[in-house]
Amino acid sequence: MLGYSIDELWTEVPEGAEPHCAPMADMSSAAPHADPGVGLREMKRTGAMAVQRAKEFLMGADRERVGEDTLGLLDDEVQRLVTEYPRVSLSAIWPDLLETQNQTFRLLEGGRVRPSQLRDLNVKAAVLSFLVAKGFNDMEEPHQALVMTRVAAACARDAEHPGLIALTDGLKSLIAYWADKPADAYHYADKGAETAVDLRGTVGLWLLGLKARAAAVLGDEETVRAANQEAADRRERVVHDDLDQLGGLFTYAPEKQLYYAVEAEALLRHGDAQLVAQAEQAVRGFSDPDAPNWAFGDLAGSQCDLSLIRLFHGDVEGAAEAIRPVLDLPASHRNNGIIVSAMRVRHALMSSPARTAVAARDLGAEIEAFPRARPALPRG
Repeated sequence: MLGYSIDELWTEVPEGAEPHCAPMADMSSAAPHADPGVGLREMKRTGAMAVQRAKEFLMGADRERVGEDTLGLLDDEVQRLVTEYPRVSLSAIWPDLLETQNQTFRLLEGGRVRPSQLRDLNVKAAVLSFLVAKGFNDMEEPHQALVMTRVAAACARDAEHPGLIALTDGLKSLIAYWADKPADAYHYADKGAETAVDLRGTVGLWLLGLKARAAAVLGDEETVRAANQEAADRRERVVHDDLDQLGGLFTYAPEKQLYYAVEAEALLRHGDAQLVAQAEQAVRGFSDPDAPNWAFGDLAGSQCDLSLIRLFHGDVEGAAEAIRPVLDLPASHRNNGIIVSAMRVRHALMSSPARTAVAARDLGAEIEAFPRARPALPRG
């Protein structure tokens, strides 16, 4: 609009000096549109605006009934959001996530949906509401997360989708787990596991992993062993279903299963050479950001678990090495689960026989400062 780039406008000029920047040759206040010489950043910005306008047009074009193009557009957007959720900061996708959920709700409320389309739209609404609920949990808003999870569950029931119904119980368990309510976490995981007992996809295995973690917090080693053994046995008989095909948070990959099993052992305060090796393997499982099942939260969680297990094994320096990448995460990626996991390491450190060592004191102070540096994640 002003004829200068944003970098030039934000450049500080010493008092009394003249700014050394010239107007952009391809921009003028009289011609705010993109012309042939416009910069790439501006082209992308105006192009994104055009795509958004086109999406709004397509959503409203079929006024008498929902068209296949509209459903195809929603399919693409849901798949993108599911794929990106574990891989990027919440702030990067939150506006699109809320808008896509709103568009889906509007279609369901509009009365223009054919009976054959109704189940598909309810599945989409359940998936999107699941992601929004997970977002609230990442922002440390457990009440809002539970409300949105109930919305997801209602849509899953309307779609008559047992896997999604079980997933919403799993999400309730996850929310309670990170809110330090292990009894509630166990209840919801056990309930969901019963719903998923005859399902061949990985949702049942996830619920068993959640059950084992909650049992570990409660100190129930017998249940931890039984749940993790059942999950290991069922892994050999898995047949991927439509939720597994979605990917992201809707599939329970072997890497994540190992991470959950290791976390249950860490919560029981176990630490030996064999468990250290398993924890290192769990971290390696998330070492490649290009792998399809990579998730920054699972990587950080497995690194915190490795730190705990090394600490219980008496290796303070190894514990510090393991958690170092977590403490170096950008503030935008420090969600609630990562903060809680890091603080677990500090609490274990403070109760460790090595707590008076210089390395332990330094690490404890650094972890304590970790959440304070986190700016507010997107709200609302």
